[in-house]
Amino acid sequence: MSDFALPIVLGIALAAATGFRVFLPMLVVSTAAYTGHLSLDNSFAWLGTPAALIMLSAAAVAEILAYYIPVIDNLLDSLATPAAFIAGTVVSAAVMTDVPPMVKWTAAVIAGGGIAGLTQGVTAILRAHSTAWTGGLGNSVIATAELGGALLISFLALTIPAAAIALVILFLWLAIRLLHRLFRGSHSRNSQK
Repeated sequence: MSDFALPIVLGIALAAATGFRVFLPMLVVSTAAYTGHLSLDNSFAWLGTPAALIMLSAAAVAEILAYYIPVIDNLLDSLATPAAFIAGTVVSAAVMTDVPPMVKWTAAVIAGGGIAGLTQGVTAILRAHSTAWTGGLGNSVIATAELGGALLISFLALTIPAAAIALVILFLWLAIRLLHRLFRGSHSRNSQK
């Protein structure tokens, strides 16, 4: 079972990165596979093709730019949550080579898709609060942090997967604490009215 640990950790870390940006981690995986630095499961060899590289590059650039446009960023969050779950599942399964299918798909769907959806959901809630408090002016800070998070976790996942997972856990812990404070503050303001 220990032979399966590294590909599963790699898959989960990359999936978490898709929760920050859907296409950027997939582009990193595509580039690494295309250049021969990452082995993909045979079913996902298409990710390492020039066509995938071109399409994911265009999608990543469009996604990055769109998150800097007020109102569009909030609309994207409603689309990105299900897309992150799918992308997290795909990228997890793609990098889980030599893992039995039952283990691979269970880990890819539950852990990969789950962590991607959770990460995206948390950042969507933070962006919604930022929009309410700053009129959308603070959203560019969140967009930049998400972009940095997607890049950092993607590259860490490929080089030091355990560090990437640790960073994901730290982010989620901090985000959940922040959300708890936000909701507790909202609740106390509402109860005072």
